[in-house]
Amino acid sequence: MPAFLAHEDKNPGLTSRVPLVLVHGHPFDRTMWHPQLTEFATTRRVIAPDLRGYGASPVTPGTVPLARHAQDIAGLLDHLGVDTFVLAGLSMGGQIVMECAARLGDRIRGLVLADTFPAAETPEGRRSRNAMADRLLAEGMRGYADEVLEKMVAPYAGADVKAHVHRMMTATAPEGAAAALRGRAERPDYRALLARLPVPALVLVGADDTYTPVADAEAMHAALPDSTLHVIEGAAHLPNLERPREFNRALGDFLA
Repeated sequence: MPAFLAHEDKNPGLTSRVPLVLVHGHPFDRTMWHPQLTEFATTRRVIAPDLRGYGASPVTPGTVPLARHAQDIAGLLDHLGVDTFVLAGLSMGGQIVMECAARLGDRIRGLVLADTFPAAETPEGRRSRNAMADRLLAEGMRGYADEVLEKMVAPYAGADVKAHVHRMMTATAPEGAAAALRGRAERPDYRALLARLPVPALVLVGADDTYTPVADAEAMHAALPDSTLHVIEGAAHLPNLERPREFNRALGDFLA
């Protein structure tokens, strides 16, 4: 049995459509995908896991590399009997999707990469992520959540969106978030992988994202052999929550 939990919406009358797997970012949980679950679960099987250390899934202290998350996803899909699928991820979730592409390439029918980037971590970035992991273990999540809320979503985002994002961050176990940060600090470079990716890809990004700016999305789009780029105006790092209609429209067009 997989070591983490998934929300699954399955419409048994529509099994001919390729399932959609949604991988959340840090430090969130599967409820990050609520607008997409609501939209797409009526027409296809949609699977949205809580990653190891997040949401209702168990915490693994220490270091959880992206490869471990990818192994978890593969194990979950095997358990659910899902052979081929479209795989979508946002931010850290996008990097987990890239790791999955390296491991599960022949099972993936398409990739969705939202507000993410493929480069390996820099030495400065490794130090920063490990220092943040130390801080979360020492102080908990609330101070961090307060500081980054208006970078995760734009300052002009709706109050309900801000509340949801803040709630996910403060509900995350510090040990789980710290372990993922340490693992993410050691990630490999996925740029060569993207350049030889044999399946179609959709690249999405919020126009006002400062964590992974539009330039990063444009570079991924240029590297991918078969990709579409969609920049979502009026959104920062979480356009799927900030502008769900536009995000869902782009995702729906890709799935079609």
